[in-house]
Amino acid sequence: MIDTPRLRALTRHQVATLLPPRPRDSHKGMFGTVLIIGGELGMVGAALLAGRAALKMGAGCVHVGLLAETAPTVDMAQPELMLHPAATLLDLPARTEISARSVFAIGCGLGQSPTAAMLLRQALGTNAPLVLDADALNLVASHPELRALLRQRTAASIITPHPGEAARLLGLNTAQVQTTRSATALRLAEELNCSVVLKGADSLCVTRNGQLWRNTTGNPGMSAPGMGDVLTGMIAAFIAQGLSADDALLLAVHLHGAAGDALKKQGTSLGMTATELIEQTRKLLNQQPNRDQHKD
Repeated sequence: MIDTPRLRALTRHQVATLLPPRPRDSHKGMFGTVLIIGGELGMVGAALLAGRAALKMGAGCVHVGLLAETAPTVDMAQPELMLHPAATLLDLPARTEISARSVFAIGCGLGQSPTAAMLLRQALGTNAPLVLDADALNLVASHPELRALLRQRTAASIITPHPGEAARLLGLNTAQVQTTRSATALRLAEELNCSVVLKGADSLCVTRNGQLWRNTTGNPGMSAPGMGDVLTGMIAAFIAQGLSADDALLLAVHLHGAAGDALKKQGTSLGMTATELIEQTRKLLNQQPNRDQHKD
């Protein structure tokens, strides 16, 4: 039986100053590297959305490893992203000496092929922080050896399931998850040794120290493709910039929903897109306290 901790409301006040101002004498190498693995055939856009979100949340460098054989070699809408075949991305930190400030995000458009499972197995074996979304979670649910590797990790791990993915991870049905959301989120954190955001209306976050947070930003207009991919990229970007996995999770979840609320106020509810959300999250992030100040 998991003791249920006090459910805390996640507010702007709690996350507003988590990301510190940058030194005046700064360079991109100080703000980490995000490495995203996904983008199987027909789902390349998912990985690109995560990469674009990571870039616009301030990550120093963003590499995107794509599985699709016909994947693009450049994102013409965001040429700052560095695109690679997915199989080569896991060796990149060692080859470029960026391992100390790198974070992996895997699952956005990953698919569930044997190659996808192999890449996830390799990612779970790294010492870097790791954000798992979408098909990475489905693979963990269906492969006991991947589940065991996730449990054994000592580096920070964050999982971002929606109710259906949470149900598969725990052998439940979606209705059971939705009627026991707090208990489900806590059980996921305990059984998989990770921080958790259980997505949905009033997303629930569980931190590594067992605290339970409820986020109240967001609205039904965000029920659109790619929103979860954006959140994954945001979390990874904040970890790359030096935040703890838990602080990155809380900041990203609150900001993600707040951007959706801002778009709704502007009259964009039905038809809201993940691409629009990325732009709005950047705008809100730059309005946070101390964003225009420099540390000495």
